[in-house]
This record gives sequence, C-alpha cells and structure tokens, in this order.
Amino acid sequence: METKFPGFSGIQMIDDGAADGAAIPLTAAPSAAAAEPGATESKVVIVGSGPAGLTAAIYAARANLEPIVIAGYVPGGQLMITSEVENYPGFPDGIQGPELMELFRKQAARFGTRFADVDLDRVDFSERPFHLWAGGVEYRAQSVIVATGASALWLGLDSETRLRGRGVSACATCDGFFFRGKHVAVVGGGDTALEEATFLTRFASQVTLVHRREQFRGSKIMQERALAHPKIDVRWNSEIAEVLGEDVVTGLRLRDARSGEMHDEPFDGLFVAIGYRPNTDVFRDWLEVDEKGYLVVHGETGSKVEGVFVAGDVHDHRYRQAVTAAGDGCRAAIDAERWLESIGLAEAATATAW
Repeated sequence: METKFPGFSGIQMIDDGAADGAAIPLTAAPSAAAAEPGATESKVVIVGSGPAGLTAAIYAARANLEPIVIAGYVPGGQLMITSEVENYPGFPDGIQGPELMELFRKQAARFGTRFADVDLDRVDFSERPFHLWAGGVEYRAQSVIVATGASALWLGLDSETRLRGRGVSACATCDGFFFRGKHVAVVGGGDTALEEATFLTRFASQVTLVHRREQFRGSKIMQERALAHPKIDVRWNSEIAEVLGEDVVTGLRLRDARSGEMHDEPFDGLFVAIGYRPNTDVFRDWLEVDEKGYLVVHGETGSKVEGVFVAGDVHDHRYRQAVTAAGDGCRAAIDAERWLESIGLAEAATATAW
C-alpha cells in the first residue's frame, strides 16, 4: 500500500519501512528555507520534525519567532513508520501515523514556519548567534530547540523491515491493543523487553520472550514479575533468524544460539525491544548527555548552553509517546520565547496569547 503525503516534499510512505528504522527515503525538493533570501537566520531554529519539533514550531510561529525547522531528509519522526495511531487525543477513530505528522506540519506551515528537509551536519554553540550547518547551508539562530528524538534499535533482518506495521512493532504501548487475544513474541532481555512483555499480557493471550542468553539483563523485580506471569513464557538461548509471513506476521524462525539448529514457531506479532538510540551525535561536543546517551535537561527544558532548549525523546527515555513529546515541544517553545524576551529579542507574550 502506497500513500503520498504532499506536506512532506513528495514523500511516499510504504509500510515496509527502510533498513535503518526510518521511513522510506525521499528525494527532497529544494528547501524553501534555504532558497529564500534571509531565510537562513531566525530567532529560533528547531532541529527535528517529529511531534516535539513540529509542536514547538507551531508555538514559536504563533509567537512571531519565525522559526526554521531543520526537518531531516526523512521528516516526521518515528510516527512515519507507525500505521494506526489510536492513543493521540482528538482522533476517536484513530489516524495513520504519517497522516498525523502531515497535519502537524501543515499547521506549523500555516503560521509561517519555514522548513529545510535536510539532515543536520554539525553545530557550533560557542557563541550567539548559534551556527548550524545542514545540507551545505549555514543557519544562524538566536536560540535553538533540539528535538531530534530517538530511534528504535532493530534486528536488521530484511523480513523484519518488510513487515513493520504489519505485525512487527517497537512499541507495545502504541500497538499492543491490536493484538488482543493473539500470541505475540518480544525479543530482548533488558528492562524494556520485560516491561513490554508484561504490558502486552493485558491484550495478548500469550507472550513469548525470546532471549539469546540464559538469563535476563533486566532488574530483579522486573524479571520476577515477568517470569511469574502465567501468560509469559521464555525461549532461552534463542535468536530470531527470520520473521515469517507475506502480508502479515505468521511466525518466527528461531535459531538455537548454542547448536545453531533452526525451527519455526507460529506467532501473530513481534515486538522488538532491544533498546533505543538517541539522535544526539551532532550535539555531543556541546551539550551534556547521560550514561545512555540521552541529552540532559537543565531546569524545565534548558540545556547547559543558555539559549539551547531540549524537547521530546532525545531526552525522554521513560515515556516515548507522541503526546508527551508534543507537550515537551510546547514547553520548549514557550521557554525559548520567554528567554528571547528576557534578552530583548522578542516581544512579551502571555500564556493566553498562544
């Protein structure tokens, strides 16, 4: 199934995804932000175009900050590889992830947000205006909102990529509801996998944890909770060699990690829970990261660099939801506007004026 989303420079979303866990690559149209005279300078540049970045853009544009969004060659964040979204408020019948992100972007554009559909190459936060380079263009900003998100780690199987959104998922909270009464597998051995498996017991009839070792790496309490649950069983010393199914997941081909022997088992879905990688590489020389690589927030949405703000999954490894990311984007934009006002670069705005 192929759907075109004109709000994303002609991006074509096909549910089988891409090998790096992002949406299928697009050929970006020339960026309006890079083409317009003077459009490379702004009071605020937002890096990232998921729910956090685009919500920040909506709020910043309505505050007359004339934001530029460096959206990436594959804009829209992780929702671009999410099929049905049923837990975002305001859509009682659910909505396709790419369609939701198109609406976010149209709303931001309506208030004057400019977009550069290119990847960020490097930054220099040593002085204001801050300098950001993307797609061969230098951008200057009095403030920056970092909303680059985090990417789910995948197994790297062609069959896994092909069946994403068709029974393969990396978010039990997002997609567990669709597997009511089904038998699903969760791959992983840390707290994320144990939490996902336990959560899925609310819907699935049976949950099988697939782990390549003889013991879990997760916390003791999470191990005890999962192992004691009557709906959860474990395939120890097992690796996933292939996800089976043509149009939807029908099973898994498991490899014994010790003997190498293969066997097939029927499953209705697979949840990959081997971790997330925050998209922070470009910022590591300038901003503080924690032991997991996520950006460290100072205060509410600030960073250790005055004038640089943080929003969404690039710092949040607890919730990782579209609605919490959007809330973060709202807060970061308000904080950026108030900071710019405090240094005389923006007019004061009341909360009710947003």
